[in-house]
Amino acid sequence: MQHGRFRRVAVGLSGVLAAIGLCTIGLEAVPVMAAGALFDSGPVAFTAAQAARGRASYDDSCSSCHGAHLDDGQFGPPVKGALFRAQWHDQGPEALETFIATRMPPAGPGALGNQTYADIDAYLLQQSGELPGARELVAAVRNGAGAAGGPGLGGNVRVANEDAIYRAAQAASAATLAQLAPVSDAMLRDPPAGDWLMWRRTYASLGYSPLTQINRSNVSRLAVAWTLTLPVSANEITPLAHDGVLFIESASTIEALDAASGALLWQYVRSLPEALHNGRDARMKSMAIYQHALYAPTDDGHIVALDTRSGRLLWDQPVVTAAESMHAGQLDGIPFHISGGPIVAHGKVIVGVSLGVNTAGGDFIVALDARSGTEVWRFHVIARPGQPGGDSWNGAPVNQRYGGGVWTVGSYDPELNQVYFGTGNTYDVGTLLLPHRQHGTSNDALFTDSTLALDPDTGKLDWYYQHFNADVWDFDWVFEQSLVTLPVAGQPRKLLVTGGKLAIFDALDRSSGQYEFSQDAGLQNLVAHIDPRTGRKIIDPALTPLPGKKYLVCPSTMGARNWIATSFDPTSDILYVPLFENCMDYSWVARSPAEVAAGGDDIRRTARPRPDGDGRFGRIEAIDLQTRQIVWTHRQRAALSSSLLVSAGGVLFSGAHDRTFGAYDAAGGQPLWQIVLNAPPSSSPITYSARGVQYVAVVAGGGGPLDAGTGVMTPELITPPAGTTLWVFRLPPAGG
Repeated sequence: MQHGRFRRVAVGLSGVLAAIGLCTIGLEAVPVMAAGALFDSGPVAFTAAQAARGRASYDDSCSSCHGAHLDDGQFGPPVKGALFRAQWHDQGPEALETFIATRMPPAGPGALGNQTYADIDAYLLQQSGELPGARELVAAVRNGAGAAGGPGLGGNVRVANEDAIYRAAQAASAATLAQLAPVSDAMLRDPPAGDWLMWRRTYASLGYSPLTQINRSNVSRLAVAWTLTLPVSANEITPLAHDGVLFIESASTIEALDAASGALLWQYVRSLPEALHNGRDARMKSMAIYQHALYAPTDDGHIVALDTRSGRLLWDQPVVTAAESMHAGQLDGIPFHISGGPIVAHGKVIVGVSLGVNTAGGDFIVALDARSGTEVWRFHVIARPGQPGGDSWNGAPVNQRYGGGVWTVGSYDPELNQVYFGTGNTYDVGTLLLPHRQHGTSNDALFTDSTLALDPDTGKLDWYYQHFNADVWDFDWVFEQSLVTLPVAGQPRKLLVTGGKLAIFDALDRSSGQYEFSQDAGLQNLVAHIDPRTGRKIIDPALTPLPGKKYLVCPSTMGARNWIATSFDPTSDILYVPLFENCMDYSWVARSPAEVAAGGDDIRRTARPRPDGDGRFGRIEAIDLQTRQIVWTHRQRAALSSSLLVSAGGVLFSGAHDRTFGAYDAAGGQPLWQIVLNAPPSSSPITYSARGVQYVAVVAGGGGPLDAGTGVMTPELITPPAGTTLWVFRLPPAGG
């Protein structure tokens, strides 16, 4: 099918497959056979209409490799005729169907949808002489490893040349996977220096690495080690690294790679319903590892557990019910998100779920048993009447309470046995601003724009802190919860530091949620005053929303900061913050309670530059959290697009909308190295070690809403159409 999946890999399993597998519905050289029935098992049911649909899909997705006539392609082998029959006649229809659905197209295995694959299969059958009938070929849902040989090689696919080189590659892959140690609770608490086991590397969500091989004195020599084209998705990807194996998820595909060479070790391809576009719109920030299991969210509202050594499916658990899924999808056309990714704490896989802007009262955090996938508890973010916080919704009934999305990975303090999640804003202004028959105690809208501290074993709410009440501007506080230790009144205190879109960062005592202090980056005009005792934000009265009135509000709903994460260096107590200088024209349209209950968005906003701006929108700020002083600031034209990454080598990494990925001196902010990638690196970079070498990895390929929103300010930065690509860097070998 479509050509375009290229890898730079060492000789081994992926090298063999790269040589034969760019477009490989027909895999091996076999003797020419006489024409006849395609399968020994007999005819396969399909209809003429289905074959016609399949032809259209083939023309769109397959002809560039295999040719318009199925046997005249420049890149792929024939998919009709004697050679094709010889390849598949004794393997059976299931083998062909599985191969197509899990291996094609090479640039996005599983990306076409179950029904489309069945239609293409019907077309190939028709072109091989099979006769259509009255029943369609059923679209089978096939999930599982099986694309790359070794432990993940599908048993129905024969390999062309099992020679000594192939066997050596198989053995090398097997050895790499066999040496994977189980990830214990102790390892999650204190990961090996060369591993990256969760979104921000550790439970504390600092985005800090203790590795020093790449440092401020040599980072200018950083060079490309290898690259890998991934199935196209909306990115936000974070690879994970463990014992020399890199794990990555893009769209509906999860892969295990040799972290030093990029060789593909196994691949899991998930078939998704047609309506979900098979993961192309998915934004999944991370996965999690525990024992020998890799836990990953899927775009159809499930969590899957895969064996890290083989890609074998261990369990598959839906966390979004069918009713929730249908409600979210039918009303706003945007399915639910499990875009944050899971964290594993106390043997529980814990993840936040956002059901979309029109699903009232639905967003939640859920915990699954790590061994079985069984749901253990579920915490609903939107407080119900009669519950604590239930009277904080302006008297609105549950069917008019929206928001509180949980779309960032949580943090965990093993000593306190608390997991921490941030939450988003309300999705409908009318809920909080329109009068209601019933009277609520407040319109604070709990638990939106809050930090929630939960018991990982029970889901019990230990404490909460609302950073921003009655948020009708779309200024989420849903981002990373950095767990730091800082001196307060001369004594070390365990704090939680987190900031919302306003780029105001609050520090809380993480054992109790007690407010300690705030740090305002100075890019907002909405909050006029912060109560020094409670941290409550007091809004400028002149900006109190009135229906139909336009206001200049800074920042825009893109935020002065957004999901791209900060980094914190625990050796210097410096917090590195990615910022975006922008404002918006804001207004809202009053709607009736019935219209609010029907769902929708009553905010009108248009992003614009700051009135005092100078055309530079991207900004990195280094803040000393002990002194609360700015250490250095770097400003540039292009908005930042990646999370930050700081290392013990004194290097800070960052990516931007102009497709650059660069390194800065963490102490002074001086640029040290830069490279231009194929697309903006809208993701979270990591650094890891494999075979004694330190690597830096980042995924390039925009596609999320932040890319579009920040790009409005810099229209000259035209991002070319580009695939989603994993870039891996290292220092040149000694003498190289």
